[in-house]
Amino acid sequence: MLTQGISILTIVIIAFILFDFILEYILDTWNAKSWDLPIPLELSGIYDEEKYEKARKYHQAKERLSNIATIFSTLLTIVFLWFKGFALVHLYVSTLTDSVILQALIFFAAFAVLSDIIGLPFEIYGIFKIEEQFGFNKMTWKTYLSDKIKGYILGAIIGGILLSLFVWFYTIAGKLFWLYAWILFTAFTLFFTMFYTTLIVPIFNKLEPLEAGSLRDKIEAFAKNVNFPLTNIFVIDGSKRSSKANAYFSGIGSKKTIVLFDTLIKDHTEEELVSVLAHEVGHYKLKHIQKGMIIGILQMGILLYILQIFINKPELSQALGFQSDVPVFHLGLIAFSLLYSPISTITGIFMNMFSRKNEFEADSYAKENVGTGTYLISALKKLSSSSLSNLNPNKWYVFFHYSHPPLLERIQNLMNQK
Repeated sequence: MLTQGISILTIVIIAFILFDFILEYILDTWNAKSWDLPIPLELSGIYDEEKYEKARKYHQAKERLSNIATIFSTLLTIVFLWFKGFALVHLYVSTLTDSVILQALIFFAAFAVLSDIIGLPFEIYGIFKIEEQFGFNKMTWKTYLSDKIKGYILGAIIGGILLSLFVWFYTIAGKLFWLYAWILFTAFTLFFTMFYTTLIVPIFNKLEPLEAGSLRDKIEAFAKNVNFPLTNIFVIDGSKRSSKANAYFSGIGSKKTIVLFDTLIKDHTEEELVSVLAHEVGHYKLKHIQKGMIIGILQMGILLYILQIFINKPELSQALGFQSDVPVFHLGLIAFSLLYSPISTITGIFMNMFSRKNEFEADSYAKENVGTGTYLISALKKLSSSSLSNLNPNKWYVFFHYSHPPLLERIQNLMNQK
């Protein structure tokens, strides 16, 4: 049955949601004003006056859409909490099955579909209006719908399996369920990291080996020179979705695969491409990926342990409007995630600080092993220009949200090294 009135814990959850909304609004407002600042001398030439105005309008358009979407989702979440929407959905689901696992699957599937439907207009407008207007979108409706269907199928299979096992551990393992869940999610993380490029990427994109030639020779020569265990070099057809460029490598252990976006190859010189890849290799050589993975796994373990302490508290289910002395796992999970959000914000800040530090170190590695930072600097400038990046982001916005240092700081770091 539904609870009478609104509990103190419900008020606390709503307060956390509003605090997060206000904080994001303030940060976004400060960051928007940063476009009025003059471009630093070190970054002169990246934008001419016309392109700078284009970049400003692009970010204004994205910000307006993001604000509308955030206001809508925040209000909807508060309404659901206030009028016990989560509890009502649970009551309906409980009439369909007595299985705790099936209840959780149906409950989260319903909210996943609802969330996607609500976000669909904003997503479509962002891709086919804003990204299209500013020359980034290359995606057709056919590709968009294909991606959606594939994403639903993958999400249902992978998410369904993980959630089923997670709830099953809860039902059979008692207070040790967090440990079993930790082992499960750790194994999945390692598996996903190892086989993402070979198993997941080909479902959405075409991967082709980089053709023989000067670029491949230079990449292989660099990899050999720094003893990087390069196995494959692929080119991905990123241009079928966006004109934005990227590069990454994947794999754990002795086999590594480098993936270059075709848009990156199109817009950069071979020396710049080698420098960009040297930066990525730097992350591997300096063990950033391994350290980040270990930290992430430890964070996951701590989170699951804290969840185990609180998940059986009926107060969590009651906070979402369901009156019962017996805790409901999926309601408790949602309530816990909402209550945990301030801690998540704090850990996110520290992870971003860790990531920005790693980026500086990877830049330094690239400069040291390429012999100059000139090509990396020119590549970073091109990437910022082509993506219409903010050259003067607000320092507090950077502190809370940036996983990479702003362009100016990266260039200064490369130029100040001996």
